[in-house]
Amino acid sequence: MSLTAAQKKTLRSVGHILNPVVRIGDKGLTEGVMGELERALADHELIKVSIAGAERDERAEIINHLLEQSGAELVQSIGKTALLYRHNPKADPRLSNVARYTQ
Repeated sequence: MSLTAAQKKTLRSVGHILNPVVRIGDKGLTEGVMGELERALADHELIKVSIAGAERDERAEIINHLLEQSGAELVQSIGKTALLYRHNPKADPRLSNVARYTQ
């Protein structure tokens, strides 16, 4: 499933007010990071990921790996921050950033 331009625009507007919930440090993609990414996407659907200590090409590789492993879609990537979205039909409306901010 690919997001349309209109959907990306809506998700970017919601993502603007979010803080990063997953931070990738110097140790890179560990099992703990991947577990937290899975939990955050399941609960929130739309999340920001902060990638520290990496050059542009390395950040792009990390983001691609995150997308492949999680099944999420990239909404936007600016600098060291990526905005990821994965739809969860059973998401709790109290936790889902999409449900809370797009109404």
